[in-house]
Amino acid sequence: MPDEPETIEYKGDQVFKIGHCQVTVKRDTEGKAHFEAECLNKEARDELAAIFEQEAVLRINPKVILEDLVAESKPDTRLNPTES
Repeated sequence: MPDEPETIEYKGDQVFKIGHCQVTVKRDTEGKAHFEAECLNKEARDELAAIFEQEAVLRINPKVILEDLVAESKPDTRLNPTES
């Protein structure tokens, strides 16, 4: 489904998919984040757990973030926004 975004925001939480699991980034009252995942079955849960057990590679790429922000910040300049 190429038209679906990789990450969405739902009720203030970031939601995305890894394999057959839907992962939500939740924040506690102190603002600390953690992952909560709902998986299709036990095998999907075990696969997600195995992924989290492996070494993580975290990169910084401001261009990716900036492209997302520019896309979100473009104002709607149509005279009638309900028309395409």
